[in-house]
Amino acid sequence: MRGRKAGMEEIELAHAACKGDEEAFYALVSLHRRRLYTIAWSYLHNESDALDVLQETVCRAWMKRGKLKAPEAFVPWLIRILINCCVDEQKRRKRMIPVEDISRREGAAEMVSDSKLDLEQALRRMKPKYRHVLILKYYEDMTVPEISKILDCPEGTVKTRLHQGLKLLRQKIESKGVLFDV
Repeated sequence: MRGRKAGMEEIELAHAACKGDEEAFYALVSLHRRRLYTIAWSYLHNESDALDVLQETVCRAWMKRGKLKAPEAFVPWLIRILINCCVDEQKRRKRMIPVEDISRREGAAEMVSDSKLDLEQALRRMKPKYRHVLILKYYEDMTVPEISKILDCPEGTVKTRLHQGLKLLRQKIESKGVLFDV
């Protein structure tokens, strides 16, 4: 019963937020701040950039809140905005910093196993359609229906991308080949 009540309160907050209620908007974002941060971090692997992208996401969501036609889909909509902001930041990074510098900086910032670095490097170089579903499924433990809502595509498409993405990831990690446009 408690989960249902919390869900109803969240929907009410979403409706109020979409109508311009700042407190309701803040409450909703606060409820999901940890999840939003972990998604941003899983894309950017940098606390400062993840926090910057979160701030940008909240600003974009606030500015476009009135355009959301289905307030009950507020959280998937917010996550979709976050993913778009993360992708924008990744594109900006590619224009600004040579790839070799990124690898060195990330390796120095955190002591992790070679296999984890291989996995993160392989994910970073995959096509976004595969990377998005894999990150949401395996880093964020989301279900196929949740991913479908966030990415605004059919569940069958999500399942196909998960299957194909895992297959490509497995091939690239096993061969340790060069990964371009996987």
